[in-house]
Amino acid sequence: MYIISLKILMKFKGTTMLLAFDIGNTNIDVGVFNKSVLLQHWRIDSQTNKTLDEWYVLLYVLFTSAKLSLKEITGVAVSSVVPGITDSICKFTKKTFSIESFLITSNSDLGITIRYNEPTAVGADRLCNAVAGVALFEGPLIIIDFGTATTYDIVSAHREYLGGIIAPGLETATRILHQCAAKLPSVELSFPNSVVGTNTEQSIQAGILYGAVASVEGLVKRINEELGYKSTVIGTGGLALLIGERTTVINHYIPELTLIGIEKIYHRTYPE
Repeated sequence: MYIISLKILMKFKGTTMLLAFDIGNTNIDVGVFNKSVLLQHWRIDSQTNKTLDEWYVLLYVLFTSAKLSLKEITGVAVSSVVPGITDSICKFTKKTFSIESFLITSNSDLGITIRYNEPTAVGADRLCNAVAGVALFEGPLIIIDFGTATTYDIVSAHREYLGGIIAPGLETATRILHQCAAKLPSVELSFPNSVVGTNTEQSIQAGILYGAVASVEGLVKRINEELGYKSTVIGTGGLALLIGERTTVINHYIPELTLIGIEKIYHRTYPE
């Protein structure tokens, strides 16, 4: 598995400075792009409500630490699956930058064709992943995002979003198992030394993590068999590296994939 990181810490002079938000149920990924170059990115807990002033202070501190300036931002783009936070971000960017945030939806100019029965039902983050995957590797693709849910997005060689799979995320599965079974403890998501656990904690870890590896390998095999061709497999999301180190079916690990997709879609709509 190749680990691809497009994070660049040096400042890059140019005309367009894009602030990108990927708002998920667990985390918010924030990225700053100069044209197509990712200068810096951060991950923020999305479980806390922030006022507009708190957003300003947080972003000011993050930008300052990266030797960037909020005054340089000329565009804002948002991919979100959490409407409440979206509203807060849009109000913050309007107040701070006097900019209307660009919200990514299935109706945006994506550069791919959506074959899903209900295009509006596809999460914006999944569409961004598909767009980024096509930009980096063309197709066909299987994109696995290990987040609150583990999602699989399938893209054909003809830039068609065909659909996908949604399964419980690893942390979600661990939390629900602990909540619903009184005698089962909460466990750390780390691989035990063997598949066969010798105590309750190891047994849960083996079931969730080795089970996830088996699920990834089995589903990728079934998807390729159903499509009739082999696809490039991309892993992203917070826990992708943990699983990717235990299997050979994930070809590339790109932690900033959704942010890259946000930037690509924004600049299709607002080309320089």
